Amino acid sequence: MSGHGHHAQADHGDHEVHEHDRGLSYDLPVLARRRMIRLLAGASLVPLVGCTADDDSTSSSAAASDTSSSGTASSSAECATIPNETAGPYPGDGSNGVNVLKESGVVRSDIRASFGDSAGGTAEGVPLTVTLTVVDAASGCGTPKAGAAVYLWHCDREGNYSLYSDGVTDENYLRGVQETDDKGQVTFTSIFPGCYTGRWPHIHFEVYGSLEDATAATSITNTSQLAFPKDVCDTVYATDGYSRSVENLEQLSLDSDMIFSDGYDQQLAAMEGGVDKGYTATLTVPV
Repeated sequence: MSGHGHHAQADHGDHEVHEHDRGLSYDLPVLARRRMIRLLAGASLVPLVGCTADDDSTSSSAAASDTSSSGTASSSAECATIPNETAGPYPGDGSNGVNVLKESGVVRSDIRASFGDSAGGTAEGVPLTVTLTVVDAASGCGTPKAGAAVYLWHCDREGNYSLYSDGVTDENYLRGVQETDDKGQVTFTSIFPGCYTGRWPHIHFEVYGSLEDATAATSITNTSQLAFPKDVCDTVYATDGYSRSVENLEQLSLDSDMIFSDGYDQQLAAMEGGVDKGYTATLTVPV
């Protein structure tokens, strides 16, 4: 789930990581490029612009100030695209083995259950609704990208990825594709992901120019990840079923995570809700 390259050296702990789980080598070029840009920006050599005014996004309230309930981004004159991140070793998009995108049934909003000829399991956990608003960065984040498509996937509450992790290779839950509406939005019904060894809790997503491109698994325009605020993670992981996540989260921070350590202001979701009725995570995705 994932996540990132991180998995190559520190994955779920209980699972053997095979040579094809090549995430780490894919993370490093992305991280090096982003850090170099920030270094040059600090030296006033490269302008850094973004859709958020505050570069110190350390709380869900900070994220909320940058993402309105409608998902509309700020109307700044310039807007940075969402940071590109590795898809990790478990994408399911054909780039590392199995390709779920070409399967009938992958276009759906509720991704909690497996579909098609899979084992038919359902991922359990605290309810989570994820709304991503895809906007045109060149327009200053003011123009929604209607008719684009988003493929979203993440691990279950045990930290396992369907299609890849031991015990769930026959499942394809927590994966789905949707076409953006007139507001540039897609909404997925899911569960809050667990925290596995070495990675901050996150969700992966790929943006495609059209639904046709997504279901053909071709022409990805952007690949990134959504991060969760620590206070929400602490609350969720105190509930039944997330016991493994408590210890794993204690060893991490957004500032030390391999992917988010070089900046996460554009990737930290705004959160609303609670464990009883579930949470809503929203994020604006400039492309």
